[in-house]
Amino acid sequence: MNEIYLDHAATSPMHPDVIKKMTELMGTVFGNASSIHSVGRNARKYLDDAKTIFARSIGANDHEIIMTSGGSEADNLAIFGTAYARREEGLHIITSQIEHHAVLHTCERLEKQGFKVTYLPVNEQGIVSVQDFKKALTDDTILVTIMYGNNEVGSVQPIKEIGALLKNHQASFHTDAVQAYGVEKLDVGDLQVDLLSVSSHKLNGPKGLGFLYQRDNTPLQPVLVGGEQERKRRAGTENIPAIGAFAEAVSIAQTTLEMKQQEFVSFRKAFLNTLDQDKIDYHVNGDTINYLPHVLNISFAGMDVESFLVNLDMAGIAASSGSACTAGLVDPSHVLVAMYGKGAAELRDSIRFSFGLGLTLEDVQLAADKTVEIVQRLAK
Repeated sequence: MNEIYLDHAATSPMHPDVIKKMTELMGTVFGNASSIHSVGRNARKYLDDAKTIFARSIGANDHEIIMTSGGSEADNLAIFGTAYARREEGLHIITSQIEHHAVLHTCERLEKQGFKVTYLPVNEQGIVSVQDFKKALTDDTILVTIMYGNNEVGSVQPIKEIGALLKNHQASFHTDAVQAYGVEKLDVGDLQVDLLSVSSHKLNGPKGLGFLYQRDNTPLQPVLVGGEQERKRRAGTENIPAIGAFAEAVSIAQTTLEMKQQEFVSFRKAFLNTLDQDKIDYHVNGDTINYLPHVLNISFAGMDVESFLVNLDMAGIAASSGSACTAGLVDPSHVLVAMYGKGAAELRDSIRFSFGLGLTLEDVQLAADKTVEIVQRLAK
């Protein structure tokens, strides 16, 4: 039985060309990019070339890119780094209730250190209110961190509107774009963000790698200390083969962006049309107008998420109940709690299907057909 992988929002398979690039570099580029000899300079060239690709993909400058070990470290560096660098200017931070735990847990730790954090609520579509944001913003606010698109339900936040409101305010503006990068066209100038987090493994690159965009003159204190890599902003010898492979993944993603968007929308429509045709009782969680096209979170009336996932797995379909970082825990999704409340049925009957590399329309259609069979069987 061939497995149909519908959990690309958790992690994605490496693209064959990315594997080829990484394998090639592992055998030829081993130098330390900080060394001044020819072997080190050769490694530095690959690092610089990769940063050019990363920067261009978001409308930034090469020197504004800081390599990290992934999205979680990029979020940590953005939040801790800003808080510690600007604590003399204020102690207030604004975020949302539906952020990834790499953001939420970082903010919670800062609260224990004397910082004040406002966690903005969301509506039933998983969207932050710009009006709520305006009310929360104070002269003491030094950081706003709102994700671009949610990893569980796909809702896209009003980042441009928030960025415009912060144009003449002291606060640094960070967005976690981990789930959107490679699927959405992102431009830091258009969004008016000062900091932006990215992860490699979400767009068919190697795991354990990401970057943080830091706009020129945006205060940031290093969190990881040691050597003077990354312009003294993040210590540690750079993993050049992985970085080169990540750059290859970004190049592929940028050239196929519109095609992927259209393909994912067609997958989404086919899946939902099948549910409609078979008169399945369901509703889509998240915004149905502004959403990440590869994320489809569905609430199936009367279903139990654990037995549903087991049945999907037995049918050869890999899906999830939300964030992979909290998989296996009995705690309900904090995103769905924020959207619907603690006693809502959606906390027990929602499944996330997410699309990506290697999927065909036939795969998605087959997965939808099997999902219908499972819903009908469990309903009995």
